[in-house]
Amino acid sequence: MENAKGTVFKYGDNVDTDVIIPARYLNSSDPAELATHCMEDIDTEFVKKVQKGDIIVATKNFGCGSSREHAPIAIKASGVSCVIAETFARIFYRNSINIGLPIVECPEAVAGTDAGDIVEVDFDSGIVYNRTKNTQFKGQAFPPFMQKIIDAQGLVNYINQKN
Repeated sequence: MENAKGTVFKYGDNVDTDVIIPARYLNSSDPAELATHCMEDIDTEFVKKVQKGDIIVATKNFGCGSSREHAPIAIKASGVSCVIAETFARIFYRNSINIGLPIVECPEAVAGTDAGDIVEVDFDSGIVYNRTKNTQFKGQAFPPFMQKIIDAQGLVNYINQKN
């Protein structure tokens, strides 16, 4: 699985699915359209500044709220290569894996990272490197079967490849 590397956008506790992708945009399931409104209600500059490969870092309970798949789809379609948080809401965690968005739980990396830092994530080892501060943190490595799902860009593609 290829490493993720990008600039950090940092958020706090309880970033819920309603601010990741506001409910007023749920009439669309087009990833490109959802991406144009990603994080809009918490960070109006996000869609203007995010670049392919960038990384979202947040504290506790990222992705709480309703169980909509639109939230991880919007994040992935915006170009974000990984989300790192202290903890994730369980349904968001599952939806992220299902659509092929890599997420890493690593409280130490969250504490040691600031907005604008350049961070690299090695998914095979679970190590999060803060290239700006020249530090590293041990996150949770993905089990091989989850790496295969993410490499396939989601569970449906993974299942279709096996047939």
